[in-house]
Amino acid sequence: MKINAGEIRVGMLLEYKNNLWLVLKTQHVKPGKGGAFAQVEMKSFGKSTKLNERFRSSETVEKASLDEKNFNFLYEDENKYFFMEPKTFEQIEIKKEIVGEKGRLLTENLEVIVSFYNENPISIELPNQVKSKIETTDAALKGQTVSSSYKPATLINGLNIQVPPFIETGDEIIVDTRNLEYVKKL
Repeated sequence: MKINAGEIRVGMLLEYKNNLWLVLKTQHVKPGKGGAFAQVEMKSFGKSTKLNERFRSSETVEKASLDEKNFNFLYEDENKYFFMEPKTFEQIEIKKEIVGEKGRLLTENLEVIVSFYNENPISIELPNQVKSKIETTDAALKGQTVSSSYKPATLINGLNIQVPPFIETGDEIIVDTRNLEYVKKL
């Protein structure tokens, strides 16, 4: 789908120069002399190359069309995660490097959205909040004020987050998957 350069937003996937690019930054500039343009910083999808490109406002770029499907997480092995489509029971596998850190928050039967580009899975989206259990946490120090006193905690899946002082080892909590922050105690 073609879009104008002025419509490019952070997080979009673009097809450009025979590659798939994730938009990291975008700035719309209207100089005093000459036409307006969009300065866009992009990262190549699947590779670690970056590209800064300048698009005139009149130019169009190809926005990548993605197919999204719901899948349930089944299990993992050394280098892959396995998911199942709940209606057709079709199973897919996704490499751990595609999923990244989010993979540690996957629990059995957790429903995720998998994005496909040309029938290849390229990313997963977790629910905004997931349940997890505290494996270890430090004891709260007396005399600390509530406003600034967060303490480190390790979740059962190995992730380290900051939690309020009343959270103890073994407590179940809700974690925000977008920024890996504590939300509330269950």
